Amino acid sequence: MTAIEFGILALPFFTIIYAILETTMVFLAGQVLDGAVEDASRQIKTGQAQTFDIGDFRGLLCGYTFRLFGPDCSGVSIRVDVIDDFTSADTGTVPTTTCEVDEDGKTVCRLDVDEVYVPGARRQVVQVTAYYRWPLLINLPYFNLSNQPDSTRLLAATRVFRNEPF
Repeated sequence: MTAIEFGILALPFFTIIYAILETTMVFLAGQVLDGAVEDASRQIKTGQAQTFDIGDFRGLLCGYTFRLFGPDCSGVSIRVDVIDDFTSADTGTVPTTTCEVDEDGKTVCRLDVDEVYVPGARRQVVQVTAYYRWPLLINLPYFNLSNQPDSTRLLAATRVFRNEPF
């Protein structure tokens, strides 16, 4: 009798456990990306990253991610741009995703983000945005965290600030 009850309840129980773990990992990754953008942006704000290029900034940002996005953060797309003022900040635009089907029939997607690194001069308003496509382990019909065509979750973090008078 116990084995039958376990058999009936095992699938819903383990599905709930999995859903909790998957949701936790997505939120953790989002928070880590947000914190990394915050900490790395401070170097731009204070003028310490004026001589950086996009690779240097990616390395700096990657140092704050605890290797959660890979050893070199090559999957993180970064934009650092000078904007006119705070009302010009573009925090709602989602980059487009281009997908192709490979020879194995698997959908492979990539973000169409033009990576730039323009840290701005003193007192200019700068917007720093980072995107990462978080891979999900399983997508169930009744529990699906993906928001991309290839069953990944797009994570984004943005900071808008005025550079200090360095």
